[in-house]
Amino acid sequence: MKVDKTNAARLLDKEGVQYKLIPYEVDESDLSAVHVAHQLDEPVHQLFKTLVLKGDKSGYFVCIIPGNEELDLKIAARISGNKNCEMIPMKDLLNVTGYIRGACSPIGMKKIYPSYIDESALNFDFIYISAGKRGLQIRINPNELIQVAHIKVEKLIVK
Repeated sequence: MKVDKTNAARLLDKEGVQYKLIPYEVDESDLSAVHVAHQLDEPVHQLFKTLVLKGDKSGYFVCIIPGNEELDLKIAARISGNKNCEMIPMKDLLNVTGYIRGACSPIGMKKIYPSYIDESALNFDFIYISAGKRGLQIRINPNELIQVAHIKVEKLIVK
């Protein structure tokens, strides 16, 4: 099956980063990371979702966390230099990032926003992130992702 490259994949190519595009079956009624992980037959904590937030001081920023976790907004605010932050409204996602829900990649957004990935990503030789369109994931070494996208590693979830 031929897979069309996304902007995220083209950016990785340009930087010489090793990755693999992994297609999966989209279920419009369930865009959750849990569903995607099931489709890929991979552990959900190895599939990372990209969340876009707005802080009261910094403006927009990005948090990348395991698919089975919830972001701690207090931690997100603190690490991003804000007193408060909140998820951006779904209706603003395309305008802010260039991506739609269920296809938001931490690579290749319209602008470069401060980005943070949960430290658990470093437990794996590879993780999955959205390739920038529904039905396509990028399998990538987390250290390569962190380097190419200038992402800071933080503890974003409370266990």
